[in-house]
Amino acid sequence: MNVPDHLFYTEEHEWVLIEGNTATIGITDFAQEALDELVYVEVDTVGEDLDRNDVFGTVEAVKTTSELFLPLPGKVLEFNSELDENEGDNPTLVNEDPYGKGWIIKLELADADDRDGLLTAEQYQELIS
Repeated sequence: MNVPDHLFYTEEHEWVLIEGNTATIGITDFAQEALDELVYVEVDTVGEDLDRNDVFGTVEAVKTTSELFLPLPGKVLEFNSELDENEGDNPTLVNEDPYGKGWIIKLELADADDRDGLLTAEQYQELIS
């Protein structure tokens, strides 16, 4: 299972890359594998200020739909256009490259130093083992 060391993780199986005041967020390799092939990714919260643990979108696989929970408070800046059914419409990018081209949103952080509730790669590896 791929768990890059430079990212943070959540117990809900999302990953977070923090760069300055912006975070890029997606679902982990573990999550995409458990869901199997994704057929739809929906994010209708772009432009909204959300709190930690608010639902920011959903991912739909052949057999299930799962909510996506915001790991940190902030403003949703962008939804990956490659995943958007109105633009790129390629949700399988999440399966193919969950930590790269399969990112889901970019977030303007309310507090760039806030890491509450985030797990290190080592802690996340322990969680999924």
